[in-house]
Amino acid sequence: MLKRRQFLKMSSAAITGSLLAFPATASTASLFKEKRYRILALVFDDYETLDLHGPIEMLGHMPDVEIKLVGPTEFVKSYQGPRVVTDTLMDRHYDCDLLLIPGGLGTRKLVDDKQLIHWLTIQLTRSKKIFSICTGSALLAKTSSLDGIKATTNKMAYQWVTSLADEVHWQPKARWVDDGKFLTSSGVSAGTDAALYWAKQLHGEVEARRIETLTEYRWVDDSNSDPYAIFTE
Repeated sequence: MLKRRQFLKMSSAAITGSLLAFPATASTASLFKEKRYRILALVFDDYETLDLHGPIEMLGHMPDVEIKLVGPTEFVKSYQGPRVVTDTLMDRHYDCDLLLIPGGLGTRKLVDDKQLIHWLTIQLTRSKKIFSICTGSALLAKTSSLDGIKATTNKMAYQWVTSLADEVHWQPKARWVDDGKFLTSSGVSAGTDAALYWAKQLHGEVEARRIETLTEYRWVDDSNSDPYAIFTE
């Protein structure tokens, strides 16, 4: 009889094998219920915990919202250690209203992961709005989707991220930037502020303030308030 740990290892290997055997396709499968605001959040090993959980805490308090996690394996570990269970794997793509992309040390390797970048490139076309937090913008930069777009990123990793794509209009001073289809935030906690901004865009100031009060959070509601700005002059 297999021990539990052996079984989990075999299951994980099987999942990884299936991803390699069946590359991502433009599937029309439905992951969400009808008449909901559909948020699909990408997770990967060594994502930054607050990059993900700060924004989904805020966005999850909006009315009629549904949040699903997508990742390369069933279980994904954050940089700080806690694991999450994905709702679906990266063997298909889904229509969604908001695609959320956290950052973290895991992005340092993933920018060179051709399979993930290919999946992301297609998923962007199925997403009405894209919201990156921290170095999640590095993954977007590698898809060339940010070319010609104003964007920002974690200021502690600013030099590295901006070196990945010269055609992006990187903003050295910005808590977050909203340009067309893309909402990009600065590092870690800035994503929570940007999430409340997006709640305001969707449902108005009163709703955003309701969520701020409900979560006992002090919202930095000015996108130009960036104490960690990079001074390029």
